[in-house]
Amino acid sequence: MDFSFFHILSDSQQRGKNMKKQFLEIGKIVGTHGLKGEVRIDPWCDSAAFLCRLKRLYEADGTERSVISAKAHKNIAVVLFEDIHSVEEADRLRGRVVYLNRDDVRLPKGTFFIQDLLGLRVEDADSGTVYGTLTEVLKTGANDVYQVTKDGRDYYVPVIPDVVIEKDIDGGVVKIRPLKGIFDDED
Repeated sequence: MDFSFFHILSDSQQRGKNMKKQFLEIGKIVGTHGLKGEVRIDPWCDSAAFLCRLKRLYEADGTERSVISAKAHKNIAVVLFEDIHSVEEADRLRGRVVYLNRDDVRLPKGTFFIQDLLGLRVEDADSGTVYGTLTEVLKTGANDVYQVTKDGRDYYVPVIPDVVIEKDIDGGVVKIRPLKGIFDDED
């Protein structure tokens, strides 16, 4: 498998074209676990348990690694790959970013990869007014918050049903009905 496309477009170029990446960063190997060659992966996804459900992970150079076993241990995923047989081999993987293939994951309806939301245009559901670009998804506990950036200024939109009306990934837009005060000028 050739992953050379990872380096063809930068993230901002990809967002501008509203392309969905086939392979998404899911975590980083931060160390070893035990003596059998298991690695500890810091998950960059919702949870270590989500990462542990995957049967294959990938590296940026295209190396596919089959997962023999995986378990969540606190906030870390402990993974044993098919081709790693010793702690020394596992230690050579330290610091590498691992990716998932989006085809290996079935998301529930209405759920999206954060990567697919970044770069979307945020506009008013009623008037069509463009508020900016979705630049970050913040996890706050009660609900997510979208960071929307326009002209170098950040605005924060709570992701609740009364505010976020529609997410059209393929159309490149998030339609909202903002709460009073979010985009009002304070000057």
